[in-house]
Amino acid sequence: MGTLSRINFWRRLLRSQAHVRYITDAKKVQLRTGPSLQDFLQPNSAPNPAQQEIYVASRNENIPYVSPETLSGRRRKVFFEVYGCQMNTNDTEIVWSILKSHDYQRTVNIKEADVVLMVTCAIREGAEDTVWNRLKHLRLMKRNREADDTEKPLQIGVLGCMAERLKQQLVEKEHSVDVVAGPDAYKDLPRLLTIGQRGQKAINVLLSLDETYADVVPVKLDRKSKTAYVSIMRGCDNMCTYCIVPFTRGKERSRPISSIRDEVLKLEDAGIREITLLGQNVNSYRDTSTTGLSEATSGPKEASLLAPGFRTVYKTKIGGLRFGELLAELAECVPEMRIRFTSPHPKDFPRDVLETIARYPNVCNSLHLPAQSGNSSVLERMRRGYSREAYLSLVSEVRSVIPSVTLSSDFICGFCGETEAEFAETISLIETVGYHAAFLFAYSMREKTTAHRRYVDDVPEHIKQERLRRMIAAFRKEAYRLNEDFVGRTELILVEGYSKRSRADLAGRNDGNVKVVIPAGPIRSSQSAPRDDLKPIGVGDYVAVRIHTANSQILKGDPLYHTTIHEFYSSG
Repeated sequence: MGTLSRINFWRRLLRSQAHVRYITDAKKVQLRTGPSLQDFLQPNSAPNPAQQEIYVASRNENIPYVSPETLSGRRRKVFFEVYGCQMNTNDTEIVWSILKSHDYQRTVNIKEADVVLMVTCAIREGAEDTVWNRLKHLRLMKRNREADDTEKPLQIGVLGCMAERLKQQLVEKEHSVDVVAGPDAYKDLPRLLTIGQRGQKAINVLLSLDETYADVVPVKLDRKSKTAYVSIMRGCDNMCTYCIVPFTRGKERSRPISSIRDEVLKLEDAGIREITLLGQNVNSYRDTSTTGLSEATSGPKEASLLAPGFRTVYKTKIGGLRFGELLAELAECVPEMRIRFTSPHPKDFPRDVLETIARYPNVCNSLHLPAQSGNSSVLERMRRGYSREAYLSLVSEVRSVIPSVTLSSDFICGFCGETEAEFAETISLIETVGYHAAFLFAYSMREKTTAHRRYVDDVPEHIKQERLRRMIAAFRKEAYRLNEDFVGRTELILVEGYSKRSRADLAGRNDGNVKVVIPAGPIRSSQSAPRDDLKPIGVGDYVAVRIHTANSQILKGDPLYHTTIHEFYSSG
């Protein structure tokens, strides 16, 4: 048996063993391989909840009684509820693309829905609690429909990270759930929805080593928006001790650059003016699909370069096209489209990536540098791969290469064993660095993580909340100071729509991703146009704005003239 055959054999064996364990561990769960005689004799009867069976999908299996014709949605209406991060928004657009191709329709009115799909987050306990509470309301809605013969039945599905983490617990605890699909099972949804339509539960939570949905063109949920998300990779290899993502999203794998470029060009043709590249560790992107060709012509690629003072828990990766090369490719491909990215890891910001960002005016000078803590001992327990000193050195390097950069970050307070002195160093880091935006959280222990196995969640909740309030206060103070620096400057704004507070104002964001509010109304059509050559401001317009007011969250300014990325930065 060859090496490749042996690898495939062990993969199949491990998957089958995991599949068997999954079935045998679930009490009251039976695997049904096909419809019973009862299904044909009583097609409209609802099963007894206590006797409901669960169908657990295994990858690539052939189900004879589910033909391509039966996978059609037959114009059934789907309602989406999206929770969590930008990746979940992008996942929803992938799901909608798949279901739309199978003759499903989308509705924004849940009362019209035949199917409700919840795209969920599991990163914190609070995020899951929100979904559990929402499921109680959906259960009531489903029962009311079942009690009313004139109402159409309602099918409920839970997708994403919470589905991957809890698996069969979802249908055991909440009997109203019909379909459970993990982040790598979205292509299987037409089949799962078909199986789950007749009272049978359907689950597919198998993680993949290679699924990137590169062959699926997402369908935007908000057609009016001029911004879009583009997923370039999935999964994470970092294994931070507090984080559930590697267990719900699997290992890192990246889309080919050619696939990403094609999607971005289609978005440009559709009028999109700004994209955000997405990934759990977006700047560790690595396209190995062309490794063989590139190495044949130019020799093997060097190993990944990390920022000085950073390390990883995994073996250094070799070969492939990297994040800096992807940024350069896209920047040159769509020069009048803004490019952002999230969420990166600080370790993957070697100088060449920073220089690439600084080189292209359409790659925004706005970086997310998630610190998580300001104390080296806490960072070691978190397994972040850097010290406080290494992080501060990176910040200094970033600001030397990109002087106009704005920074954002993530911080967790109350991690296992965090003392008051250790937390004080987090406040100190926030004050020392200064961030225009920050995502601040009290620690929430998650099962399966290394912290759950090794540490004790020993910081009392009231102390966590008190520390969270102090973090918020420190962040806002510094954000206000930093935003004041914009006053008197002329910024390039991409207009996104009306302000939430008034239809007399428009809102957009500058290059640094800070929200800017401007009065609506016509302005000069270009910088060199006569004062009476006016043009209305619309969504998707680039506008030069003179900033006159700032607070910790937004800027306000006067719109001067319409412009483009090239014209604005060339004239400046």
